[in-house]
Amino acid sequence: MALILAINAGSSSLKFQLLDMPAEELITKGSVERIGLSDSIFTISVRGEKVQEIASISDHEEAVRELLKKLTSLKIIRSLKEIDGIGHRVVHGGETFNDSALVTDEVIREIENLSELAPLHNPANLVGIRAFREVLPGVPEVVVFDTAFHQTMGSEAYLYSLPYEYYTEYGVRKYGFHGTSHKYVTIRAAELLSRPIEKLRLISCHLGNGASITAVKGGKSIDTSMGFTPLAGLTMGTRSGDVDPALIPYIMDKTGMNATEVVNVLNKKSGLLGLTGFSSDLRDIEKEAKRGNKRAKLAIDVFIERIQKYIGSYAAKMSGVDAIIFTAGIGEHSPMIREKVMSGLEFMGVYGDHDRNKAIGEETLISAPHSPVKVLVIPTNEEVMIARDTVRLSKQHQNI
Repeated sequence: MALILAINAGSSSLKFQLLDMPAEELITKGSVERIGLSDSIFTISVRGEKVQEIASISDHEEAVRELLKKLTSLKIIRSLKEIDGIGHRVVHGGETFNDSALVTDEVIREIENLSELAPLHNPANLVGIRAFREVLPGVPEVVVFDTAFHQTMGSEAYLYSLPYEYYTEYGVRKYGFHGTSHKYVTIRAAELLSRPIEKLRLISCHLGNGASITAVKGGKSIDTSMGFTPLAGLTMGTRSGDVDPALIPYIMDKTGMNATEVVNVLNKKSGLLGLTGFSSDLRDIEKEAKRGNKRAKLAIDVFIERIQKYIGSYAAKMSGVDAIIFTAGIGEHSPMIREKVMSGLEFMGVYGDHDRNKAIGEETLISAPHSPVKVLVIPTNEEVMIARDTVRLSKQHQNI
């Protein structure tokens, strides 16, 4: 048995879960938000009940100290010595990391070097890593990269049709994201189907405010919809997804914005928000669509069209598909979206079951019994993947 802390540090937040491994039992979870402000919010689950406090937490190191203090003062654990490992989510591992890694000075330097590829995320992730190194110096730490799962893509999938030196000199290529989630649900799908993952062709649809689709053949990512950044691919909550790059100078000319401002619009004011004009939350959009709001209906149609397009292209790339997986906030909780996605895919062997598809937030099969392609809803659990890798790499470290 091992107690593992799974950490996701942002620029002003720290989310955490404490898991008992290998049982994968959640002991507690919570977050520290608004770090650096006088009204920071500390939330933690204690025996099924949420405890929340408002306090002044000046930085991430103080947030870590407060978290560890709460674990013992609330009697969630008896002593900090019970913590066997700490796993950190890191957004970008570039081409350097095709697997999770034990935290060392060299690994930290590499994550720093890759910060130009994820300037909003990697530096924040590093703050959390350093804070735990300072407070719990003897406990092994592991970093788990969103991009690592996609490092199995072939060059024909990850290269852009640009001058080749842009790749060799500047690292311009498709990296993909949500890898930890795609890896978890595809492993789980193989277990549910009672088939070796090495023999499966799977399409994983991670549909949330951020959304991506990945083709997984033999347990390995061979293509994914996000690209050099998470902006590419599907229509998302506020992100545009794929657009003609020539639109950027065109919009600049028409609006007077500079390139940075246009990209900000593509990231923060587009997607479902841009199409509807009132919300990036699909729950709001579904309600308005039912009331007859034409732009809400249009946004849903655009969202579905992009998902179906990627599913079709990935099925063609793998010469077929054995199962399609829906996961993340929308994928797990929107029967309407799932039904619309499945509708029209009968030509490739996808037949949904209307009654089964009513399930919300449950691990379930939603395809009809006669459907050659199975369709599954699998709630994602990136924290479990982080904990698994932390245990695996910590054991290797102990054996050295």
